[in-house]
Amino acid sequence: MSLFWIVIRHLAEFEAMATSKKVITREEWEKKLNDVKIRKSDMNKLVMNFLVTEGYVDAAEKFRIESGTEHIDLATITDRMAVKKAVQSGNVEDAIEKVNDLNPEILDTNPQLFFHLQQQRLIELIRNGKVEEALEFAQEELAPRGEENQSFLEELERTVALLAFEDVTNCPVGELLDISQRLKTASEVNAAILSSQSHEKDPKLPSLLKMLMWAQNQLDEKAAYPRINNISTAILEDPSV
Repeated sequence: MSLFWIVIRHLAEFEAMATSKKVITREEWEKKLNDVKIRKSDMNKLVMNFLVTEGYVDAAEKFRIESGTEHIDLATITDRMAVKKAVQSGNVEDAIEKVNDLNPEILDTNPQLFFHLQQQRLIELIRNGKVEEALEFAQEELAPRGEENQSFLEELERTVALLAFEDVTNCPVGELLDISQRLKTASEVNAAILSSQSHEKDPKLPSLLKMLMWAQNQLDEKAAYPRINNISTAILEDPSV
C-alpha cells in the first residue's frame, strides 16, 4: 500500500467525524508509514519509466545495469530525443524529417501536431526576419489548413500578427517567440512519438506526486498530521494545532 492510499484511508475514516480536527502525532504517522511495504522492483520501474519518457538515455542505461530492470531499446530513445532537440533548437524541417523516418503515420494521422510543427516553422522564419518567405509559407502551407479548421485559422492569425510589430516586446502575441513555445511544441512531438511506440506519453512519477498533494489537501479538512509541504525534500513537518 502506498503513501497515497494511506492518506485516502485516513480521509475515509475522518469523513464522519465532527468538525474538530483529529490530531495525528508524528510517532503515529511514522508508524503507519513504516508498516507500508513497497517492492524495490516497483520503485525501479517507476524510476526507469521517468528516465525513458523524459529521454535521459545515459542515465537510463546506467540505471538499467545497476538495478537489473528489463532491457530497454536505447535507439528509440536516442531517435526521439534527436527530434525533440531539433524542435528546441528551431530546426523544424529537420525535426519533421526525423519524425517521418521514425514513423510516417505519426504526422499523417495527427493533423494538429503537423500544423503545430508547421506553425513553429513559420515562427522561426519570422524570428529570423525572413518576412517574405514567412508570408509565402503561411499562405501556401498553413492557410489551406486554416480554411478546414477554425482553431488552426485562429492560431495562424495570431502567428502572422507577429509581422505587424517591429518591437515584439510590445506585441500581444510576443510569447510565440519565447523559448517556451519551442518547448511546448517539442513536448507535443515527444508525446506523439511515445504513443506511436505504445508507451505512455507522460511519466508516472509526476502523476503520483500530484495525487499525493491532492490527497493531503483533502485530508487537511479532517485532521492535523505530519505533512509533506516540500515534495523535493519529502520531509514530514509537524502538524500545526
